[in-house]
Amino acid sequence: MLPLLPLLLLLLPAAHGEVKYMPFLTKTPVLEGLTTGSTFVLEQPRCVFDNYSNADIWLVVALESTAATFNNSVAPGTAQRAFQNFPKSAPAYMTLNATLANYPCPKTPGDITVLRVGSETSCIRDERRPTCNGPLPGPGPYIVKFLALEGSEPVAETSWSQPIMLRTAKSPNSISTTDGGHSAGMIALTTILSILFAILLAGLVAMLVFWG
Repeated sequence: MLPLLPLLLLLLPAAHGEVKYMPFLTKTPVLEGLTTGSTFVLEQPRCVFDNYSNADIWLVVALESTAATFNNSVAPGTAQRAFQNFPKSAPAYMTLNATLANYPCPKTPGDITVLRVGSETSCIRDERRPTCNGPLPGPGPYIVKFLALEGSEPVAETSWSQPIMLRTAKSPNSISTTDGGHSAGMIALTTILSILFAILLAGLVAMLVFWG
């Protein structure tokens, strides 16, 4: 048993708890831009990390396909967690650093309790800002979780969210032109009928004048 003691001591600092919370897209207020081509809106994790008053709370963003390789021991702000390297050489990035002061509990009526992920454009290529909350580079699907750190040590985390897909623009080739063709045909038919009606009306007037 004694030979196992050093191993247990090494594992002890990495031990941390998983809080019973799954991040989700905000439901209230109802937002038009809940997901866009490069952003999505999460509900803030209010009343989730109340037992970790000294922790910094980070949002972890990963592609669903790369999330399994996420390692809590890699600190935010490093090359492996930099937004600028995501997703080519960074399987996930960490952003939106906050403390409990940013997520007060309970929620005060009227408070805005949402986080827009992907809203910063000024730091997209600024490697001095590895924790940039920059526009997401593709449609996804993405999954996210919140991670609480005390110093560099992880102390608590939520579960991963459900996959989040962003909006994509339709290809011009996928846009149907059937309705447009019908509209053009109707315009042509209406024009022809109008001309024929004008000719008929002119003939009728001429006949009335002649017989009058």
